[in-house]
Amino acid sequence: MSFTDKVKNEAEELTGKAKQAVGRATDNERLVAEGEAQETAAHAKKAGEHVKDAGKDVRDAFS
Repeated sequence: MSFTDKVKNEAEELTGKAKQAVGRATDNERLVAEGEAQETAAHAKKAGEHVKDAGKDVRDAFS
């Protein structure tokens, strides 16, 4: 995973958490749900990048 991808994923996760916090503070269920979705998407991207990195490590071990 490149550094740029890590930064983008972290920013997306933090944005999701911020939306959730603002949504809870203002009693805005739509904003809370939007933040949860954004945070979940960031987690999924991170997991995909970890799988890709693990595949590269395995490939390198057999090279």
